[in-house]
Amino acid sequence: MSNTFVCLMGMGTVFIGLICIVVICSIISSVIRLFAKKSSTASVVATNATPVAASLPIQDKQAIIAGTCAVIAEELGTDVSNIRVLSFKRV
Repeated sequence: MSNTFVCLMGMGTVFIGLICIVVICSIISSVIRLFAKKSSTASVVATNATPVAASLPIQDKQAIIAGTCAVIAEELGTDVSNIRVLSFKRV
């Protein structure tokens, strides 16, 4: 086999594979969009029936701060007592 034939076969295989990936991705995208339309209409009905969670006050702010400090201490590898919270604002 010549080097040109091997090179062309390799590039042809790659491009055919890439075309197959594009086709598969577009098919999956259309299927997901189809299911998203069906679920979005159901979620609109459910969203209108439930109150907005963003307007509700935080029930136990100290527990949230303690949990956040515990996670930060674990990630930093220190003790929770070494962490001082100066400000904890909801964004």
